[in-house]
Amino acid sequence: MSRTVYCNGEFLPEEDAKVSIFDRGFLFADGVYEVTSVLNGKLIDFDGHAKRLERSLGELQMASPVTTEELLEIHRKLVAENNIEEGMIYLQITRGNPGDRDFAFPPSDTKPTIVLFTQTANLLHNPKVDQGMKVVSVEDQRWARRDIKTVQLLYPSLAKMAAKAAGADDAWMVEDGAVTEGSSNNAYIVKGGKIITRHLGNEILHGITRAAVLRFAKSAQMEVEERAFTLEEAKEADEAFVTSASTFVMPVVQIDDTPVGTGTPGSVALRLREIYLDEMQKAAV
Repeated sequence: MSRTVYCNGEFLPEEDAKVSIFDRGFLFADGVYEVTSVLNGKLIDFDGHAKRLERSLGELQMASPVTTEELLEIHRKLVAENNIEEGMIYLQITRGNPGDRDFAFPPSDTKPTIVLFTQTANLLHNPKVDQGMKVVSVEDQRWARRDIKTVQLLYPSLAKMAAKAAGADDAWMVEDGAVTEGSSNNAYIVKGGKIITRHLGNEILHGITRAAVLRFAKSAQMEVEERAFTLEEAKEADEAFVTSASTFVMPVVQIDDTPVGTGTPGSVALRLREIYLDEMQKAAV
């Protein structure tokens, strides 16, 4: 049985969903996306993802084809139609199909393309939580507006493959000696009990999970410092971890060939994961 997906106003079997070859998402990566996790059949931090989607669209001068309320109903129907208890919903909006290929934006009345689909995944009991992730460092060669969640993901994909080739789980990207972020997550270190993560700016994605985790950390009286940290600092840290919508809080136990701290998942990361999951499941919609 195929999945039910959403494509331009219709709920369809996945094999019946079609997007034009002239769509600007296909031709120019002219689109944005969001991924919202589902736990126990409910959406995690939907409002945060909806607000970031609105920001990304605004930064690219792109209109949304649906309201936030309509978007929530689409998410909920996909969860119900596909019987998703645990997994993710992927959403993509592009500037649409102008009927030909041109670098210039199409007329403002061009209808945006919107697609959503579900994926099942083992999020709560990911075995990597107990083992911890290994990461390798790579040069950050992405464009300068990483704060916009666009579908321009070729370099992060190459970084992920470089990590796999090295026997690691992910890559941490480095620019001017400082860690920016992972291929699909925000990066953190812990030193002397202090959580350190890169400050917000155009250099990194403004993670929705990041915002929630930092909020919970401060509420738990944990010290947080938002600043750039170097690769060498990371290798000398007591522990490290990443956050994302699909991994929540995930310990990092090795950077390149260097164990982080004891080389095992750290207590700060594990405690933050526990707090995050508890709080966000209570607030899920």
